[in-house]
Amino acid sequence: MTATILVVDDEENARLFISDFLNQKGYEVKGVANLKDARTRVNEGVADIILLDVQLPDGFGTDLLRETASMPLRPPIIIITAHADIDMAVEAMKNGAHDFLQKPIELEQLERSVQRATELVAMRRELNHLRQNQRGKVDFVIGQSPGMLSVVAQAERAATVSASVLITGETGTGKDLLARFIHQRGPRANKPYVAINCAAIQSTVLESELFGYEPGAYTSAEKRKEGLMEVADGGILFLDEISTMGVDTQAKLLRAVEEQAFRRVGGTALIKVDFQLIAASNRDLPMLIKEGAFREDLYYRLKVVDLHLPPLRERKADIPELVGLIMHQLNPRMGLNIQDIDPHAMEKLVAYDWPGNIRQLANAIERAMLFCDEASLGLQHLPPEIVTKPKMK
Repeated sequence: MTATILVVDDEENARLFISDFLNQKGYEVKGVANLKDARTRVNEGVADIILLDVQLPDGFGTDLLRETASMPLRPPIIIITAHADIDMAVEAMKNGAHDFLQKPIELEQLERSVQRATELVAMRRELNHLRQNQRGKVDFVIGQSPGMLSVVAQAERAATVSASVLITGETGTGKDLLARFIHQRGPRANKPYVAINCAAIQSTVLESELFGYEPGAYTSAEKRKEGLMEVADGGILFLDEISTMGVDTQAKLLRAVEEQAFRRVGGTALIKVDFQLIAASNRDLPMLIKEGAFREDLYYRLKVVDLHLPPLRERKADIPELVGLIMHQLNPRMGLNIQDIDPHAMEKLVAYDWPGNIRQLANAIERAMLFCDEASLGLQHLPPEIVTKPKMK
């Protein structure tokens, strides 16, 4: 990426020396000789990175460091110091300086320091781009991995024709988010989206939740209860962890889906409904069919469109975008304003294999933000297992 660097140094020769070197490395460089002009440039928003001398004719460079501390996205500031000002430079680092260089400046060290700052600027741009793109959209990261692009393309097609969809994938891969994505993208977006976790409801209760019941159907059934199929009429019914549904209930579900009609428990009236069915499972349904725990006819009725979400370890290029989205979601909930993440911390996140997938990543970022008192997440904020074990076996 390209970055504009503001060099603040009252020594013209030093300023030109640094500017010429960085120009040759492809950076755009602007130079000023005092704090007043530096403040003007910063307020104009022209500086992505600041190289700031400590001793200036109208004050100390650390003054600018303090003045910019409240900026939401303060440019990374690299302090330039003479040997006598080392203590001041160390104090500047404690106050948020990105790095410091000692005069006479070594060009290799300068290049490395600017490159690290450039990586931070690039990360900020990526996170900001994500925030802009996600406004008003489903909280769902498509990314660039071939597997996800294929899944999303098929999901878009399924949404337009209201076909039944079966979503499979490991726990935490975002099956519920993909179901909501389909809802948002289709003609049913303004109609109900009704989700039920089949694993969280006893099989004896699940049937009445789906179909509802008439008064007297059960001992405690004193009045009519509408089932979730009725609630979802015109919209989408999402059955998560459908593999846990009892075989008897599966048979009734299959008939209701095929006929787009059902009867309440204890009732005789046929109730017509129109909904798109999306089911999800993290288990091997063909194996359950062989074991007699899942109906084969229901399986094929569900998988008109079969979407398999890849695990996070197979889409690591999408992790930075996921991290940005998670931080964007958590900031208002946690009352924080953490805008950045250190490139080294991001390297650790990308290197980790995430057996718990996106859910585990979200928990790790929430934990990191909880223990972060700065404007940027660093290695010290990440869970120990991610820092010490970058690659799980």
